[in-house]
Amino acid sequence: MLFNFRQKMNSSFRRIVLLAFDFFCFALLNALYFCIAKITGINADSGSNGFLVSSAVLMLSLFLFRYCFGVYSNVWRYAVAKTYLQMIISDMCAAVLSAVVAYTSKTSDIWHIGTVSALFALMTLSSRFIYSIIHKHYNNALDTGKKINVAIVGAGQIGASLAEELLYGKNSHYNPICFIDNDKTKSGNRICGIKIIYEDEKIIETVKNMPVHEIFVALTADSDTISEVYHKYSQTGCKVKLYDSPIKDLTSGSPSKRMLREFQIEDLLFRKPIAINDEATLGFYGGKTILVTGGGGSIGSELCRQIAKCKPKKLVIVDIYENNAYDIQQELIRDYGDTLDLSVEIASVRDRVRLDCIFDKYRPEIVFHAAAHKHVPLMEHSNCEAIKNNVMGTYNTADMAEKYGAKRFILISTDKAVNPTNIMGASKRMCEMIVQCRTDSETSFAAVRFGNVLGSNGSVIPLFRRQIEKGGPITITDKRIIRYFMTIPEASRLVMQAGSMAKKGELFVLDMGKPVKIYDLAVNMIRLSGYTPDVDIRIEEIGLRPGEKLFEELLIKSETLAKTENGMIFVEKDTPLTRAEVDKKLDILSAAVKSAEHELESQAIKRAFKETVPTYADPEEVNAKAEKSEEMKLCLSK
Repeated sequence: MLFNFRQKMNSSFRRIVLLAFDFFCFALLNALYFCIAKITGINADSGSNGFLVSSAVLMLSLFLFRYCFGVYSNVWRYAVAKTYLQMIISDMCAAVLSAVVAYTSKTSDIWHIGTVSALFALMTLSSRFIYSIIHKHYNNALDTGKKINVAIVGAGQIGASLAEELLYGKNSHYNPICFIDNDKTKSGNRICGIKIIYEDEKIIETVKNMPVHEIFVALTADSDTISEVYHKYSQTGCKVKLYDSPIKDLTSGSPSKRMLREFQIEDLLFRKPIAINDEATLGFYGGKTILVTGGGGSIGSELCRQIAKCKPKKLVIVDIYENNAYDIQQELIRDYGDTLDLSVEIASVRDRVRLDCIFDKYRPEIVFHAAAHKHVPLMEHSNCEAIKNNVMGTYNTADMAEKYGAKRFILISTDKAVNPTNIMGASKRMCEMIVQCRTDSETSFAAVRFGNVLGSNGSVIPLFRRQIEKGGPITITDKRIIRYFMTIPEASRLVMQAGSMAKKGELFVLDMGKPVKIYDLAVNMIRLSGYTPDVDIRIEEIGLRPGEKLFEELLIKSETLAKTENGMIFVEKDTPLTRAEVDKKLDILSAAVKSAEHELESQAIKRAFKETVPTYADPEEVNAKAEKSEEMKLCLSK
């Protein structure tokens, strides 16, 4: 309260000072004009009465229009071009009004009005401009020795805006000493007094020889260009930052104010983050009861966040892990309170009886099935669990959705289901078959397939971060290994949009751009952490893990793609199996599980998957031909 009072007092005092100054200027100019008019005899016909009338009319007009235009509300030490233009327009309006009054009344001095109004505008404008310049440069001169010298890449509008912010912004800790631009015509010019240097082939050495500690990238460019700029200037040994919107805002599709931020790994994935901001999609989920299995997981929890924004009738979270379920429950309660009808059920998708009770109680209209075991090496070892949880869990959940009349069922799948070389991938391919075969159902079934998700549980990103924090080394299985990547918000929004499109057994695929080398990912993460790869932090190859493939695929080559309304989402057009054919496959897998109940890593399970999933192959066989794959060629062509 005391702070607000002081603010109001300061604001009032500032207005009084400005009004007093302007009145003084007006009175001074009027007196000078009167004296000169008397000496020279200018407009002697108007007399003293005419002078007084014109003075009164002009003064009232000037101060009235300045008040109406908010001139006295401006903080002039932070004035911009718009602020000065505002003042000029107000004074022009006042002068015109006064001139009209003088002309119509014939009692006022029109020459007096024109001269004094022009001089008054010039005098007050110039005084405010000088004050602004002095204030900016005075503040900039303070603590200059403590500021960090920086170079700005990009001498365009964005770069100029950043420079002004760094030079005159309150509490700025940076001192821009040069611009760098690839436009040769700008070389040698200055912006805000800062010289522009040309980005030639020797620019890295040039920067190294300059007293520059950090480099700020201020460009409007695609992600490929931004990534290239980062890699180029990281060679200088300087810390490289980006003047851009936060990642979370980039992916939301909403406009946001640019700010100086650290580069994130998402900025270096060789493609622009995909923003799915479809109002029709969001509206589809409003007013509906929606159930999410695995709702406490990485994808499941983000789905719950996005669904909550759509104002559903009810949101039901189902998860076997109570800690994860509790975390997302508390987050949603904190964010939405009583406005979100939320229920959390602890249950396993293996348990048909428990699932039956849940579906009977809530009767969900839309089901997102995200519950699954997804760790490749662990599922190679505990392969029975992949069938019990992934395959049978999907079958159970799909059955309950049909039984209780759900309108939509969306399965979360993975690129590892395509020509799988491991048990996890084979199990997810089997899940896709379960979904695709139900074309005769009143429930619309669909599956969504995408690549690795940045920051998800079990992903390589958190592992690399932990290894960097410990001083290394970073361990990678093979320098040749490549993967597709996307962000968690991207994945969840894709799933939601696919869910709104689903009709009968579609398998939706995202165009994820070029795959990324895991080795390059490790190098980038080390540099982003401020270290030098293989100097400060070593990168070690430890060999491929069980079931691991050098490359992943998003499409089964024999299948064709159909476009959707969203240019980044496609539908695989393959011929689904019948329910009877899928049931036979499930019987084979169930029999294999029974025969392997007392084994930790059963060969019977692998044989059963080879029989039921025709595209399942040994990793050694696939990896031997990896160099010839389209995915590897695409990655190497970058």
